[in-house]
Amino acid sequence: MPQKRVDALADDDVYVEKRINGQVKWFDPVKGFGFVVSDAVDPDILLHVNVLRNFGQSSIADGSLIEITTQETSRGVQATHIHSIDPPDAADAAPLADIAVLDDDTVSQAELEPARVKWFDKAKGFGFANVFGKPDDVFLHVEVLRRSGLSDLQPGEALALRVIDGKRGRMAAEVVAWEAGIEAFA
Repeated sequence: MPQKRVDALADDDVYVEKRINGQVKWFDPVKGFGFVVSDAVDPDILLHVNVLRNFGQSSIADGSLIEITTQETSRGVQATHIHSIDPPDAADAAPLADIAVLDDDTVSQAELEPARVKWFDKAKGFGFANVFGKPDDVFLHVEVLRRSGLSDLQPGEALALRVIDGKRGRMAAEVVAWEAGIEAFA
């Protein structure tokens, strides 16, 4: 993709934008930033939480593949827009008993449901969400988050969930950003 020059805010600085593919090296939602690596850009690319929030997420799993627009400034390269995120390969992860018996078609055919995070504890590896208009909590496992390209959730965060009935009740089989699920809710 050709580079696009953007008028600078400072007289001596010119910003160059580039659309690239990369992989999330690490992201820390507490610190509010992380880094992306790409063969297209030599230094690591700064990924700020505000750019991630504009995409509809508050976190992203390490190892996720990401398509971004970057901006090169005198202070380094940073992501300015996220176009897509693909979760990391789940081949290394141990399967969850309730989800392991399901095939991908069963999960993808489950209706997306609008929800809000009730609480999530990354250290414990789980939490719960409330689906709008339904009384039962939905169990959220950290491995489902990772498979969905997320690493953490904040209380009150809006999500779209694909929910299944597990052995111990309703549980999320897939978690997507609120904005990604809006079309399904219409």
